[in-house]
Amino acid sequence: MCGIAGYLGSRPLADARLAACRAAMRRRGPDAEGTFSTRTPDGRHLTLLHSRLAIIDLDPASNQPFRQGAGVLSYNGEVYNYLELREELERTGGPVATRGDTGILARILAERGFAGLGACEAMFALAWYDTGTGVLTLARDRFGEKPLYVLREADGTLFFGSEAKFVFALAGRVPAPNLRHLRRFLVNGYKALYKTRDTFFEGLEELPAGHLGICRPGAAYVETPWWRPRFGDRDDAMPYEEAVAGVRSRLIRSVALRLRADVPLAFCLSGGIDSNALIAIARRELGQDVHGFTVMNTDARYEERDMVEAAVRELALRHTPLPVDTADFLPNLRRLVRQHDAPVYTITYYAQWLLMEAIGAAGYKVSVSGTGADELFSGYYDHHNAYLAAMAAEAPQRHAEALAHWRRHVAPIVRNPFLSDPDYFIARPGARDHIYLDADVFSDFLIDPFAEPFIESAYTEPLLRNRMANELFAESVPVILHEDDLNAMYFSIENRSPFLDMALFDFMQRVPTRHLVRDGRAKALLRDAVRGLAPDVILDNPRKVGFNAPILDYLDTRDPAVRAELLADSPVFALLRRDRISALLDAAELPNSRSKFLFNFVNAKIFLEEVAA
Repeated sequence: MCGIAGYLGSRPLADARLAACRAAMRRRGPDAEGTFSTRTPDGRHLTLLHSRLAIIDLDPASNQPFRQGAGVLSYNGEVYNYLELREELERTGGPVATRGDTGILARILAERGFAGLGACEAMFALAWYDTGTGVLTLARDRFGEKPLYVLREADGTLFFGSEAKFVFALAGRVPAPNLRHLRRFLVNGYKALYKTRDTFFEGLEELPAGHLGICRPGAAYVETPWWRPRFGDRDDAMPYEEAVAGVRSRLIRSVALRLRADVPLAFCLSGGIDSNALIAIARRELGQDVHGFTVMNTDARYEERDMVEAAVRELALRHTPLPVDTADFLPNLRRLVRQHDAPVYTITYYAQWLLMEAIGAAGYKVSVSGTGADELFSGYYDHHNAYLAAMAAEAPQRHAEALAHWRRHVAPIVRNPFLSDPDYFIARPGARDHIYLDADVFSDFLIDPFAEPFIESAYTEPLLRNRMANELFAESVPVILHEDDLNAMYFSIENRSPFLDMALFDFMQRVPTRHLVRDGRAKALLRDAVRGLAPDVILDNPRKVGFNAPILDYLDTRDPAVRAELLADSPVFALLRRDRISALLDAAELPNSRSKFLFNFVNAKIFLEEVAA
């Protein structure tokens, strides 16, 4: 895990810009830094920068930029199956230059080109320059685990980097804030943020997941996919037991690969199925001495202390619980917005930042989290409604059984008013009112109202599988990965996500839809795949908990100093009506959607102030 940045343009960059970028990169890579500069065949100046966080092969031989034949690699991420790839490469072409994954990836690119990425079980963002052809290629992993920002100038100049601040340091300027994207965030929330190529700055984009960005001599920059997710290979005859066994073997393999490191690892632990599945595999199947870290919630709606304590006791875990810390909320949030170069997307990631601080303080350089399980196995409340619609289309008897289980297990705990109707998707398959909840209310807070309908891609059938695919590639997971990466790298920690595994993803696309929910419980396959490893009390819990917290737990809006700070003159009041915000602060209690909106307002305010500073 590292930081990368680079420049391709007609003039050499000033030393001051390079120095500013290197300074900004040190959190991502405190262990080493390197630079490669050259002239391309068409006369342009190319510079690649790298800062290293040494995780696999601590030897300086794996420092970057890394030369392999005619190629130069600057790379952020991990190739988890590098040992298997090493055996294959050495059988056919002799020894690999380093003991780690950097030399493996460079060798694959040099010998096989970008088609070789298909063999890599990996997370990465990289730049590869071919000194023979003068072609610079950027690439990003399948799921977009590692970030890569791109800024293009009108004259063809290209800047890129792992974080927006790296790009701005090289460019010598901060672009104007993207106010349309900020309005989108305020009104529609985080699930709208990856529906377009917009970021929070005009002209700044992310290279899409699974894509290459190619700069050829004398040609314009172009983007093209190197990988596309495959759907439609479903095996409807697959028995449930075969599906469970297939998930279990692939998940164990994925965890084993992601435990490869030459530095200590820690686990993010909650009371839910996802983190406990990973920890239980590491502890009981792979014999690891596991240390879990948990933010302990105080809100009764999200309290999971009993589940966490059951896991710690039964799995004999080393455990560090962290109470919710509300001290210095506004100054800490300002630090975090500065790190993210964007608003923080949800309050969950403020708490997770504090969790990463504790993991780093304990000496760990790698954290393992459960990102992607909800989207791969079905974990959200609306998945139950979509499952009922799928069963209604498959067979009346299956629907009747599923409906009975839904009434018993889901109806008593679901809070979203739209999802309390079991026929929500049966009557209105295109309904998505539950996602942009109260968007019309929040639009009225704006001086110029904003409305943008919900859109989604057509990946596959039925509706449930398509919703899961959209959440994985365009809604929830891109948001989580963005926040995970920046929070972890603030403390020089690499974050790994075992559920985002290619073999596991491909297998789940073959699984029949009817197996996703069983007896009213979502994530049925995951629950049963780790049965006997993770505690039954967690696997049998029908509630989706997850960390959340109302903003009023952190922000005392009755404090005159807090109110004065939030209502003080700010660029945000060119977008939002100050009187409506004042009325919102007067509320003694806030429904969940308004609590989230208030958090979004505070973030938008800080973000615009930081950009203007």
